[in-house]
Amino acid sequence: MSLLVLEDGAPRCLDCADLGHLVFLPRGDTALTRRSREESTLSAVVVRFNRRKGRYERQGVLVEEAGLARAEARCLADAEARRRRRQRDARRRAAEDARFTQAFAAEIRRLFPGCPADRAAATAAHASVRGSGRVGRSAAGRALSEAAVTSAVAASVRHLDTPYDHLLMSGVPRNEARRRIAAGVEAVLRGWREPEAEAG
Repeated sequence: MSLLVLEDGAPRCLDCADLGHLVFLPRGDTALTRRSREESTLSAVVVRFNRRKGRYERQGVLVEEAGLARAEARCLADAEARRRRRQRDARRRAAEDARFTQAFAAEIRRLFPGCPADRAAATAAHASVRGSGRVGRSAAGRALSEAAVTSAVAASVRHLDTPYDHLLMSGVPRNEARRRIAAGVEAVLRGWREPEAEAG
């Protein structure tokens, strides 16, 4: 990887910027990165401009080779403890996610008592996947706001109960496709707001 340092808007090589003695540590291992910077007197963050996203993205760090070696030794010494902690954290997050998904499904059933229980559970599970960026993981979703829950249910209806996806695949613009199926979505939601609409 060819690295340059911007000084006063002008690019300089690492040697010219007095950073040539540092080694590159790619991103990915948080503990090793943190400890390498702690063990290094001098360090620098390496970024790359992503033209598609229009922003700089972190690629790793430059650290002293001796500092990296000390950091690696520290990580090896407590690798098992960190592995157990990661497992505990994963179990805790899984339990939290399960409780949240159940609460989301319960709120769907409260707002839309005519929505079948299995459909409410599936909608909640889809909307609340951690890291998905879906409405269930938004601040409003985590707060179980009526707008967020309704948005998740409407999205489920849009994709499963209308020809929306077929319209998109046939080249219909998204806004036009949504306009065409809006009445159908609202009809399903209106029916689910009534308890007697649940299939018996």
